[in-house]
Amino acid sequence: MINKRIYRKSVISEILIGHITNNITEYIVMIIIFLIGIILGTMYINKTDLSQRQEISSYVNEFIVDIQNGSNIDSNKLLKTSVFNNLLITILLWLSGLTVIGMPIVYLIVSIKGFCMGYTISAVIATLGVTQGLEFTLSTMLLQNIILIPSILILAVSGIKLYKAIMKDRRRENIKVEIIRYTVIAIFIGIINVIASVIETYISTNIFKIMFI
Repeated sequence: MINKRIYRKSVISEILIGHITNNITEYIVMIIIFLIGIILGTMYINKTDLSQRQEISSYVNEFIVDIQNGSNIDSNKLLKTSVFNNLLITILLWLSGLTVIGMPIVYLIVSIKGFCMGYTISAVIATLGVTQGLEFTLSTMLLQNIILIPSILILAVSGIKLYKAIMKDRRRENIKVEIIRYTVIAIFIGIINVIASVIETYISTNIFKIMFI
């Protein structure tokens, strides 16, 4: 039983490594686009006016005070929101990857994800300071994003791979096979992203409570 599990993990690792190796250029491009999004998000927060910064500061501080005062977080609501957001990204990437005209949307989604992350981290640091701000973001964002970001990149690159495969061989049989393969990957990524939502709701939140209470 243990040997079978080890074998499965080995096979999955080999497939994943092979996928990354064969599409290394696409991954580099996606990572650069994601990093550009983070930079733009960081720059944008520095250009927001005083009233917007006060709203952000008020939201972050109220959230921390509620936790410190023992206010309960609605885990079910948080989980539903997180699952919805993560599955929405997955579905949008999947749909965009199915069409030729959707390729720019794939790049846009990746850059927007980076932008949101850069904006959020910068906003928290601007409110709480560097030390406490990093503690806040690491406790609330790190674990789920270790899973979420690679999964988004994998699906985005898979969409590009589908496009190239169809352009190379436009036979109906090949298109059908490639679309099925891409859809299976999207379903797998969707499951992984739901797991990331569970981690965000039940693990990251508890880590945050331990660090800030």
